[in-house]
Amino acid sequence: MAELDGFEQGFLPGRHLIDAYGNGGFRFGEMSHRGSILALPSGVRAWAVTEGRAIDRTALRPVQAESAEIELLLVGTGLDIVPLPPDLRAWLKDNRIGLDVMQTGAAARTYNILVAENRKVAAALIAVA
Repeated sequence: MAELDGFEQGFLPGRHLIDAYGNGGFRFGEMSHRGSILALPSGVRAWAVTEGRAIDRTALRPVQAESAEIELLLVGTGLDIVPLPPDLRAWLKDNRIGLDVMQTGAAARTYNILVAENRKVAAALIAVA
């Protein structure tokens, strides 16, 4: 499996299940990526966030850009659940995006289930070791 093959610009178009996670990254779409990812309706993109406290409006702008296609955002905050601030929750609600925050592994598994059900879901997943 080639690291970043077809992912040179940090984006892989299309919906992809998360095949594996851990060791600081993810496998999806027959490739791997070291670091965090955003799995959006338009595709999977590299995400510079490395800890839950760093999640803010700027980090979630790509989610907002696709809000018409997203009903639920799953946020995987690593090994520990890190609550998002009330103002960020309100901002997502204003964009008509539901939110569920959980550990990264649970978020990746839930994302796969909801994608298989053809739901309007996105995931913001922080890489774990």
